[in-house]
Amino acid sequence: MFTSESSRTVSTSLGDLHIRVVGEGPPAVAWHSMFVDASSWDRVVPALSAHRRLFLIDAPSAGLSDPLKKATDISGCTRAAIEVLEALDAELDGPVDWIGNAWGGHVGMELAATRPEYVRSLVAISAPTHPIDRGQRLKVAALKPLYRAFGPRGLPARAIEETLFTDATRSNDPGALELLRTSMRRSGKAAMVRAIETAILNRTDLSWATARIDCPVLFVTTDDRGEWTPEEARAVATTMTNAREVTIHGSRVIPAIEQPDALARVVASFWAARINNSRAVSE
Repeated sequence: MFTSESSRTVSTSLGDLHIRVVGEGPPAVAWHSMFVDASSWDRVVPALSAHRRLFLIDAPSAGLSDPLKKATDISGCTRAAIEVLEALDAELDGPVDWIGNAWGGHVGMELAATRPEYVRSLVAISAPTHPIDRGQRLKVAALKPLYRAFGPRGLPARAIEETLFTDATRSNDPGALELLRTSMRRSGKAAMVRAIETAILNRTDLSWATARIDCPVLFVTTDDRGEWTPEEARAVATTMTNAREVTIHGSRVIPAIEQPDALARVVASFWAARINNSRAVSE
């Protein structure tokens, strides 16, 4: 448990979404990656809650949120995110700093592009702006029936662990593996398959969104995710109004679990720089 912690549930078009609230200060909303839930932020919460009041969303089919009744897409998830922000309007009292990992980064990009009044800044972690390629699509499509049959055990579990975590993490960080396994067990087999369809197979090209985003953006990449390299993220950032890239070493998809200290430092630095730049402009 963390200090100043509470929780609530918000009804959305994708079901009831559970939200933990931790810390004090300006609001930041966090949406996690596939296969985990809001507990995936726990290793960075102590550091980040010193700077922000964190609203940690369990995405549909994850954690304590309702399972998806059918697959949707990033746009559907973005509509649910808007419904959350509208429901929490009195508490948020203005735009938020959005922090999203993979799935959450994609939702944040579409939210910032289509509803800029809600997003003060965006941190998109390990979140490719392009859809998955044919090879990855075939692999994920093959995983679906296995996961539906066996759940988070055996071959499907190993494939997911290898996708999310580096060799070093899988060998030396049993806590990371247990967090992942617990998250998958909590979601259930059918709900997780619908989330896979939603966040991975139905992921579309978001270059249109990056072209429209005006708020400050930080792309956080890793040195071990071939699908979204630092070079690719930097190339996208150069086309945007106010974006930059930072690389976290020793991580694959979820640096909040694998390299929490490094991630907390770069996010806190980004938030501080945005505040300092705002003050300089106003002065």
